[in-house]
Amino acid sequence: MKRTFIATALFAVAFTISALAQTGSPAPGGAAAPAANTAAPANAGGVKIGAIDMQAAIGGTNEGARDFEALQKKFEPKRTELQNLSTEVENLKKQLNTQGEKMNDDARANLVKSIETKQKSLQRQAEDAQNEFQQQQNEVVQRILQKLAPVLDKYVKSNGYGLLLDYSNPWPQGPVIMTSPALDITKAVVDAYNAQSGVAPPPGATSKPSGAAANKPAGTAPAATKPAATGTKPQ
Repeated sequence: MKRTFIATALFAVAFTISALAQTGSPAPGGAAAPAANTAAPANAGGVKIGAIDMQAAIGGTNEGARDFEALQKKFEPKRTELQNLSTEVENLKKQLNTQGEKMNDDARANLVKSIETKQKSLQRQAEDAQNEFQQQQNEVVQRILQKLAPVLDKYVKSNGYGLLLDYSNPWPQGPVIMTSPALDITKAVVDAYNAQSGVAPPPGATSKPSGAAANKPAGTAPAATKPAATGTKPQ
């Protein structure tokens, strides 16, 4: 998964969190504030500092894990189709390389045309699948973020945080160079979200996210099956 759509989604949800903080409005459903983080956070000039991996939080929720897994399964047939087409193209290229000199002009020209046609089709289908996958993945992220924002806002205010850092993107892609586990509230926020959502953990889930080690919504899109260019070109 490309990180750009995550960054855009987080930017958009930042306004929601900011608005909630200014109005002091409670989270939907009037749920009780989650328990305070047991780790001792750092303070800078009396400001309590926390850190969160927003990408890990999204993928670490029971809802996120369920929906991203479902999305992967949905695109599995298309991924298989593209892999089969890629194999077919590569086999035709091998045939051209090994038998091309023995073919008459018409047969060789037809084989070259077949390779070009199938390769263009593969490229086009892979790009279409990639775009569709990214769009649907982005929809899952946006939906979860909209519900995660008030939970995060409630946790931050209830526990007295004055500054919260998102370290989803490691430096230099992101502004945070390093952070301490003592500052990390990712797991606590995910636990609070799961308790409120009522969504059960997906089958086989054994652990909750804990910062950078958590799973992130970075599934393999079908476009990953596009074949690499070969060194031999049809003459």
